Amino acid sequence: MASWLPETLFEIVGQGPAPSKDYYQLLVTRSQVIFRWWKVSLRSEYRSSKPGETKESHEDFLENSHLQVQIALIFGGRTLDYVFNLCEGRFDFLERLSDSLLLNIISYLDLEDLINLSQTSHKFLKLCRSDKLWELIVRSACDNITPDMRALAEEMGWRQMFFTNKLQLQRQIRKRRQRQESEGSSWV
Repeated sequence: MASWLPETLFEIVGQGPAPSKDYYQLLVTRSQVIFRWWKVSLRSEYRSSKPGETKESHEDFLENSHLQVQIALIFGGRTLDYVFNLCEGRFDFLERLSDSLLLNIISYLDLEDLINLSQTSHKFLKLCRSDKLWELIVRSACDNITPDMRALAEEMGWRQMFFTNKLQLQRQIRKRRQRQESEGSSWV
């Protein structure tokens, strides 16, 4: 099943903890963990230092506590846990689906499930708050979306429109029309 995975499973770059200015890259491929570093220093003894690289198979990485500590110090414990999962063959296939496909799936969830899903990761938080998702939800909840409703939703956001009651929406559409008419008559 993992054969359809891309060659690069995970990549992150960052700067070492202060006061270091060193730059690091962590790359996890299907078969290796690659850790690269670049020394950045004004000190003369480090000016000629070349970039470094460590390559380990997934199995060897799981045994290399020194490299694990470095990764945890630079990128944090959550990143180390994620890399461990990748090396042990535990892939998060759901996170790898395209945003458009995920939005389509998420649009069928109940509101309570949407709230719970939004708390699982930054990616799902972003998707659960996206205007595209709420447009799908509003479209499935409404029989007919008029051009005025669409224009109002574009203005206020589909999520806000979903949580606004019908009377308030009608009032806002009326105000919007009046504003457009007054702007239209001022051009004449």
